[in-house]
Amino acid sequence: MIDIRLSDNLELMAEMQDDTVDLIYCDILYGTGRKFKDYQDLKPKREIIEEHYIPRIKEMHRILKDTGSIYLQMDTRINHWMRIILDDIFGYNMFLNELVWVYRSQGFSSKKWSEKHDVILLYSKTKNYKFNLEDVRESEIGESTQKRWHKEIKEFGLIPTVKNGKKYWNSPFSPPRDWININTLPQTHTERLNYDTQKPKELLSKFIKASSNEGDLVADFYAGSFTTAEVCKDLNRNFIGCDISEKAVAIGLERAKY
Repeated sequence: MIDIRLSDNLELMAEMQDDTVDLIYCDILYGTGRKFKDYQDLKPKREIIEEHYIPRIKEMHRILKDTGSIYLQMDTRINHWMRIILDDIFGYNMFLNELVWVYRSQGFSSKKWSEKHDVILLYSKTKNYKFNLEDVRESEIGESTQKRWHKEIKEFGLIPTVKNGKKYWNSPFSPPRDWININTLPQTHTERLNYDTQKPKELLSKFIKASSNEGDLVADFYAGSFTTAEVCKDLNRNFIGCDISEKAVAIGLERAKY
């Protein structure tokens, strides 16, 4: 099921029953105050951020299952305010991670460190949350090791090491860390759909694989270009989400086609 709505997210969530969603991922409004080509962002004022997000985070908490998790992506303009809101609603002890998406993009500052990362706050509803470690292990194979053992890696998914005359087979994958190095989508990338602030499928796939299973319901209430919907389709998850932009919904419906 891929359910795409043209709707205010608060109105959509009000229609949903308690404890029905397995995973929420939202690339939220960042509080830049900018008028993007495809949407108007919120102003970076605490009272505006709280007025917008507190009722929405309360609804997200209500509809999330006890085994569910929530990923909210933003940058450093409002992550400190959002952390307080999430602590108040989900509980300080339900905070799991502050993840960092590190990327390369055009533009740099000559007066300070260039800002090339987003923050993703991860909370759970209870301590009984899902986390599929084996689905999100990361490759740590060096280039020379890949060249030396490429046949074994391709055939077995393992790399051999020899110790005291014995051969041992080791996994080339390590547990994931709280930073993710994936580039933004270049303008000529095949995923590009002419939508501002579109995120890579590879990034969202990590979150969805880690915190949901096949057949689970994933929700995105700031869906934008509906990358979440397409990734859910690819990974055999159900999806419900919305945006207030007709252009965004049209893109989402096209991406959701089988």
